[in-house]
Amino acid sequence: MKARVKWIEGTAMMAESGSGHAVIMDGPPEFGGRNLGMRPMEMLLLGMGGCTQFDVMLILGRARQQVTDCVVEIEAERADSDPKVFTRIHAHFIITGHDLSETHVARAIKLSAEKYCSASIMLGASATITHDYEIRHV
Repeated sequence: MKARVKWIEGTAMMAESGSGHAVIMDGPPEFGGRNLGMRPMEMLLLGMGGCTQFDVMLILGRARQQVTDCVVEIEAERADSDPKVFTRIHAHFIITGHDLSETHVARAIKLSAEKYCSASIMLGASATITHDYEIRHV
């Protein structure tokens, strides 16, 4: 896997993935940023959210669960002093579908957290990561 981050100006940068996608990142205004893009630490949280959602949806699909929507809401806290690592991360899953099994949903989230989500497992080295969920039936 490869990536490239190119400085644009001030604290703005363009990040390019090895798969050919790009995103603009920027620092906060108090450090000269102009809100041109997300902060790099926000990207880490988004990556974790995407990684765990990918796993959960794949596992639920294999279990033949009829999911119509899946949202992961993430809240995090960071250390007060440098390095300002994440110290606490909470992922709240809102899973909507037809005849969803609570057992399957709980198992999918647990498997992602403990076995499959590389981002969660890496961030778990510095942060306490918790998960919960709600199931909405349609």
